[in-house]
Amino acid sequence: MKYDVVIVGGGISGTALLYLLSRYTDLKNICLIEKYDDIASVNSHGKNNSQTLHCGDIETNYTLEKALQVQTTANMVVRYAEALPEMQHILSKADKMVIGVGKKECDFLRERFTTFGPHYPSMQLLQNEELNEVEPALMDGRKDEIVALATLNEYSTVNFQNLAVSFVEQALKVDDKNIDVRMGTKVKKITTDGTTHTLKTDKGDIEARFVVVSAGGHSLLYAQQMGYGMEYSCLPVAGSFYYAPEILKGKVYTVQDDKLPFAAIHGDPDVLEPNKTRFGPTALILPMLERYNWKTIPEYLKVLHLDSKVLAVFWDLLKVREIRNYIFKNFLFEMPIIRRWLFARDVRKIIPMAKMKDMQFASKIGGVRPVMIDKKNRKLHLGEASIDTGKGLVFNMTPSPGATSCLGNGEKDLRRIVAHLQCGFDETALNKDLK
Repeated sequence: MKYDVVIVGGGISGTALLYLLSRYTDLKNICLIEKYDDIASVNSHGKNNSQTLHCGDIETNYTLEKALQVQTTANMVVRYAEALPEMQHILSKADKMVIGVGKKECDFLRERFTTFGPHYPSMQLLQNEELNEVEPALMDGRKDEIVALATLNEYSTVNFQNLAVSFVEQALKVDDKNIDVRMGTKVKKITTDGTTHTLKTDKGDIEARFVVVSAGGHSLLYAQQMGYGMEYSCLPVAGSFYYAPEILKGKVYTVQDDKLPFAAIHGDPDVLEPNKTRFGPTALILPMLERYNWKTIPEYLKVLHLDSKVLAVFWDLLKVREIRNYIFKNFLFEMPIIRRWLFARDVRKIIPMAKMKDMQFASKIGGVRPVMIDKKNRKLHLGEASIDTGKGLVFNMTPSPGATSCLGNGEKDLRRIVAHLQCGFDETALNKDLK
C-alpha cells in the first residue's frame, strides 16, 4: 500500500505529528513506524529526560525571543492535555524555579526578572524568607546569597511517554482514516524516484508520497545515506542522574554557565520513582546514538565523518579550560566509589546539607542528546535541527526542548506536508483546540 505520509520514529515528536495529521488534515493514509515494541521507549521515556515542560521562564540560556517561542509551544501541550480525561497521567502542576547563588548570579536573575516578568505574569522573585517557605531544603545551612525566579503551582511536570501514547490513541480514534501504526519494524534504508519514496524495512517495503524521520541521531544517519545533511556531524551527549530521598517539593534549576553548552544541574521530584528527588543530568560524551545500546556505536561512526572541520570543533571545545574541566569531572561522575562524593559536592549548590550517603547513582537512567556539529561554520548547532530536502523528505533532530515543542514542531512539518501534497488543512480547528 502507498501511504500519503510515513513517519519514522515513535517518540514524542513522531507521535505528535501523527496526531496533528490525523486530526487536522484530510489525508487518509498515514503510517507510523517504530523499531521498538513500545511507543516512546528511548529519549521520550520518563527515565531518560527531565520530565519538565519547559516554558522559557526558568531556562537562563534562552533569550526572550526564544523563551516566548517555547512558551507558545508549551501552551499547546497544556491545551491538548486539558481536554483529556486521563490528563493526570500526563501533565501535573508543581512549583518550579531557577536559583542564583552568589552576588553575580543573583544580580543576573534580578535583571532577568525585570525583562521576563512582564511576559510571565506568574513569575515571582523569591528571596530568603519566601524561599524558606517554598523550598526549606534550599536554605538549611545556606551561607551564600541566594534568590530565585519561580512560578508556583503551574503545569510543569510531564510524563512524555504517556503523552506520546495518548497522541497515538487519539489519532486511531479519528473516523474515516487509515492510521497504520507499525511497531517492532526497523527501517533499513530510504530510497526515492523523485515522487514516490520507498522505505525498505525488515518486514517489507513501504511506499509514501511524503516521509518525515523523527528518530533522534538516527535521523541524520538516514539523511546522509541519501546524500543529505553532509554538512553535519554529531556529538552524542549522554546524561546520567542520581537519586536522593525526597527533599525537594518542586523543580529547582540552576543558572546556566554561558561557557558550557551542556545542561546545568537541577533537581526534580521523579514522576516514575515516588518519594525520590532526581538530580542531574551529567554530561558524558559517548560514541553511540542510544544510551546503553552498544549496537548503535557503528551507526554513530557512520554519521561522525571525522575530518579536520570536526576536529576543529572538538579543539575549540577542549581549549576552553572550563569545558575541559567539566568534561573530565563528568567522566568521574560515572566512576564507582568516587562519583557519589563528587556529585554530592555539586548538589550542594542546590541543597547545602547534601551528603554523599544520600546520593544513589540511577543505574540505566538517562538518554543521549544528539548535539549537531555544523561543519561549515565549525561550531555546535545547539537546539533543534531539521533537514528539509524540499522533495517530500524531512529529517528532524530534536534536542531539548524538543519534547516540550513537539506540537509546535509537528505543526511546522504539517505545514510542509500541506504545501507539498496540496491537501486540506483545518487551521481554524487547530488554533481553536491548541492555541
